[in-house]
Amino acid sequence: MHNPKEVHTFAVTNPTTLLVRKASAPGWDFVLYIPFMRYTKQTITIDEQIQTLQDRGLMIADIAHAKEILERISYFRLADYWRPFEKDKVTHQFAPGVHFNGIVKAYDFDKELKILLFSAIQTIEVAVRAKVIKYFSPTAGPFWFMDENQALNSAHFHSNLTHVRAEVARSKEAYIKEHFLKYDAPDLPPVWKTLEVVSLGTLSKLFSNFSDKDAKDLVATDFRLPQHIVLESWLECLTSLRNYIAHHARIWNRRFPQKPELLRRSRSPWISNRPSQLFKLYPILCCITYWLNAIDASNTFVTAFKALLMKYPNVDTSAMGFPAGWENEPLWQ
Repeated sequence: MHNPKEVHTFAVTNPTTLLVRKASAPGWDFVLYIPFMRYTKQTITIDEQIQTLQDRGLMIADIAHAKEILERISYFRLADYWRPFEKDKVTHQFAPGVHFNGIVKAYDFDKELKILLFSAIQTIEVAVRAKVIKYFSPTAGPFWFMDENQALNSAHFHSNLTHVRAEVARSKEAYIKEHFLKYDAPDLPPVWKTLEVVSLGTLSKLFSNFSDKDAKDLVATDFRLPQHIVLESWLECLTSLRNYIAHHARIWNRRFPQKPELLRRSRSPWISNRPSQLFKLYPILCCITYWLNAIDASNTFVTAFKALLMKYPNVDTSAMGFPAGWENEPLWQ
């Protein structure tokens, strides 16, 4: 029988297939027919790529140089960096005065920023592993990650343990191989070996699901953070950022899936003005800077980051969520 409260919405085109999506609201059902279109675009040469960009208004002063760039950086990857400079997102026409070299500089800046951040993340990740081993093991034992009684959530425990087993099995580290040659029970090495070969994402999830909040607070305190909830948020954001970097994805003007828990009070220099764009890079950079300062007061991250900005003076820092006057914040001195 026909449902009088069911609404059918059609998109008129020449589809090859119709995809049906259903959505509900109190008392109503919505059925949306979305067309699948066949992809018909063909491969174009680099010369044709350059001509396309020029037809869309991009200024290219040195064609030979542009060809060399597109030979080593694919058109589609570089497109991620020129989209902000388009005045029309449908026709992809560029705003007046946009130069190819400016887009390449945005790409180069992003590349160097990722190198700088990867080094910073390595320092933080290694320190977090050490602190977790230091504070969790004395009371929870060397195999706490295998003990469901030490977990807050059973489903997360089993998922995390599955990831741990897979990551240990993939490891080629000598100390892991030597362990299995000598011991057959338990079926995983102790935490001080195992945590050294699991991913940052798995480490973050193990930390969040650990039931001893006092032990987690001790880790947070060593990083001058008020409580473990803040550290869990920062670990989640750091994992996301690291994954983008590891896959060579753009981070310069990206909107990230998580926002970090920002400090309301701090034991070390911090920012006085709360940023308005919480899903941008700036808040995460603030967390990284504070974290590094807690680990090693002699670190040179701020100096290196400011030098990178000086090298690329035309980079739009507001696209990363940087507010006006950020450089005057106590954290960035």
